[in-house]
Amino acid sequence: MRTFSPTVIVALTCWFLTGSVRAQELDSFAPVVVKTVPEAGSSDVSPGVMEIRVTFSKPMLDGSWSWVTAWKNSAPESVGDPRFEADRKTCVLKVKLEPNKTYCYWLNNQDFHGFKDPIGLAAVPYILAFHTKEK
Repeated sequence: MRTFSPTVIVALTCWFLTGSVRAQELDSFAPVVVKTVPEAGSSDVSPGVMEIRVTFSKPMLDGSWSWVTAWKNSAPESVGDPRFEADRKTCVLKVKLEPNKTYCYWLNNQDFHGFKDPIGLAAVPYILAFHTKEK
């Protein structure tokens, strides 16, 4: 019976794996939220009309989104429809914020998957919660 040294076994394993396993391409990963305005967890957001901005890790499918309320009345009043900027990475929703109130959206969730990239990969669910200042 022939035996191999640990070095040979490791070398053969590495050779085998590099031949059969390929690195993942970034496009094959689901999009993720990389930035929000206001920032999630903010507690000093000014009340009034503003744009909520959500930036994803890659371009998204235009005209498809899921701004899902987290609980009854957790979403501010919308002033128009959501839209993507030209780069299709940032979705903008104009809203009217009341003073001293906590707002919360799920951006996608277990039931709604509207935020997706052009090949149909749904964005990883993200919760955006923030609180407005007193007047």
